[in-house]
Amino acid sequence: MPPRVPSVPKVPKAPKVPRIPRSHHYHVYVVELDDQVWNSTRFRKANSGWTLGKPFVYVGMTGLDPDVRFDKHKAGIQANVFVRDFGVRLLPKLYDRYNPMPYDAARDMEVELGISLRRLGFGVWQA
Repeated sequence: MPPRVPSVPKVPKAPKVPRIPRSHHYHVYVVELDDQVWNSTRFRKANSGWTLGKPFVYVGMTGLDPDVRFDKHKAGIQANVFVRDFGVRLLPKLYDRYNPMPYDAARDMEVELGISLRRLGFGVWQA
């Protein structure tokens, strides 16, 4: 009879991490705009309810990572003129909790986020 081989203890399987579906790769993002944007008549007319002391922002949506999209704006690639000329930085605290999401949800969230920020007194631009 062959010698008995000791059994190897089973290694517990790692818990399954839910995968994000491929369709959930869209993001909303918020860019802080420099105060100089207030000198634009178009921006002022769109933000008659702006509260003194609140920031100016651009709200957008993208299928890219928000950092990559911001860099493209600043480089003038498919850029919004206010982000290209006055964009300071991304404000992830205002949008991170929503991302990523499907296209339809991102499209709707972009509008809802802009409305919410306007209600809070922010100066908001959306394309």
